[in-house]
Order: sequence, then C-alpha cells, then structure tokens
Amino acid sequence: MAEEERDEQVEEESAEKPPQKKKGKLKLIVIAVAALVLIGGGGFFAYSKFMVEKPETKVVPIGENDPNTEQPALFSLAPFVVNLADRGRFLKITMNFEMTDIKYEELVKEKTPHIRDAVITLISSKTAESIATPEGKFQLKDELLMRANAAVGKDVFKNVYFTDFVMQ
Repeated sequence: MAEEERDEQVEEESAEKPPQKKKGKLKLIVIAVAALVLIGGGGFFAYSKFMVEKPETKVVPIGENDPNTEQPALFSLAPFVVNLADRGRFLKITMNFEMTDIKYEELVKEKTPHIRDAVITLISSKTAESIATPEGKFQLKDELLMRANAAVGKDVFKNVYFTDFVMQ
C-alpha cells in the first residue's frame, strides 16, 4: 500500500508540472541578443571603414621645405681592438657616432684618422674595472664625444652608440 501511495504522489507531481518552455525561450533570447550585437558591430565597422571620409594628409620629408632643419645621420667607425691600461687585458669595440646634421659627413670622413687616434688614445688609458660598469660606459661615451668633437674641430657629434663591446 505504501508503494501505491508513493507511485500516486509521483504521478501527481509530474502531472502538476507544466512542460519546460522557459529553457527554449531563454535560448531564443540569447541567440537574438548575440545576433543583434554581431549585426551592430558589423554595421559600425562597415560605416567607420567605408562611409566616413578621412581628411587628406600630406607627408613632407624633414628638411624639404625648411633648409634650416637638421638631418641627423650615423657615422660608423671600423671596429677597434685596443689594449687596456691593465696588463694583458684588451677591448674590442664597435661604435657609431650620431652627427647633428648630415652636411658634416664630408668633414667627418676627412677627419676619420684624427677621430680614430683620439678613440684609441682614450680607450688605451682606461682600466677594465673603470669601464666594466654601466656608469663607466656612460662616462666613456661622454669622453669619446668630447674627444671626437675636439678632433673634428666642431660640435659635430651629439651621441655615440656602442654596437659591440667585448672585454677580455
């Protein structure tokens, strides 16, 4: 008897519940929202890409209109292998000097032996310990700029870049 009552209760509960239509409506709403977002995004993309007129811009190379504009350039020196002040230590270094203006290129080419001599003299007076730290390298750069500008006779260089720095 108890089993019959349980079966009747289960049948009554299943008969009372309506079919689950909420799940289907929820799926339909999610799909509709996703479709609206995609259509809206595509429409915005198409409008911004194809419909909006973009202002015309003209690119003018530096120095073309204004003859007073400086055009920086790099001047490369051949690699150096120099003995350091420490006995048995040497430095292999490659560097590029940044010129303030490209118009000094011919002057710098004429003064290349003077610049190389100034670099060799300066580096050979340094110890490995003094140029091993980042601060030592920055100080070396400053001294190289000062000596290179002095060798040329004008403030032609504004920066120096080490492209190779090997110490042994």
